[in-house]
Amino acid sequence: MSKLIRRVAIVGGTHGNEWTGVYLVKKFQQFPALTTRSSFETITLLANPKAIELNRRYIDQDLNRSFASEDLLNPKLINYENQRARDIVAQLGSRDQPQVDVIIDLHSTTSNMGLTILPSTPDPFNLRLSAYLSQIYPDVRVALGMNCTQDAPLLRSLSPLGFTIEVGAVAQSVLNADLFLKTEQLIYAVLDYIEALNQGKPLDVPPRLTLYQAIETIDYPRDAIGNLQAFIHPDRQFKDYEPLQPDEPIFLTFAGESICYQGNSTVFPIFINEAAYYEKQIAMILTEKREIELDKEY
Repeated sequence: MSKLIRRVAIVGGTHGNEWTGVYLVKKFQQFPALTTRSSFETITLLANPKAIELNRRYIDQDLNRSFASEDLLNPKLINYENQRARDIVAQLGSRDQPQVDVIIDLHSTTSNMGLTILPSTPDPFNLRLSAYLSQIYPDVRVALGMNCTQDAPLLRSLSPLGFTIEVGAVAQSVLNADLFLKTEQLIYAVLDYIEALNQGKPLDVPPRLTLYQAIETIDYPRDAIGNLQAFIHPDRQFKDYEPLQPDEPIFLTFAGESICYQGNSTVFPIFINEAAYYEKQIAMILTEKREIELDKEY
């Protein structure tokens, strides 16, 4: 093991209307013993309090796209989320001067993602922890973003260690008991794993990890001024992580015509029909399914 983990941050409400993370953090703040472990400090953070208060995803811009290094240093960027991102950096530390060792950022999605781990980086610590979680909870999946580095503008990228937990399908501004409780148990498993690691008693990790590597985003068919011309095909709706073959339908036009996937290989779409991604012009993210060998030690 290269170093002890001394400080872990659990963040909720990066998007103000994703209540799973908001209310888990509020619970942990009310009952701090739940996240207390002997070998490290756990802190909690509600990332976007104004958006939480107004029950909106964000106020001026997506907070979870506001952590690019150049944006944090740009004094001309002064909207609410720009300022909030700087406040969070002051609390959690910058990329070159971190004040926490691990960041766990809690999110929910309207897509049928189940329990998904999105590591900050492909660091061996993240991959081994992800493999451990997917071993004890077989419905956990691990996805790597196209920019799975600290150059990403995401809150989790402030630390190389840690990840986003995405749970769904759950509507915005709704608490789903099953997903809430599963996310809570996942967090306790993370904290217990770190505790065992710090105490020199690492928990068993499988030698291989199945992960889904993002390779491409696909937008909805639109006209010249951006109006939707089709929606997710009913054969593809809620089919996150299920294989998509060339020439299988992905969209259905309002005239009733199917639009098929034109790729050359099997892919595994995720974030299918995510409500918040319409504005980002993302109908789904295509991934490749991979099996990797894990380093034997962190």
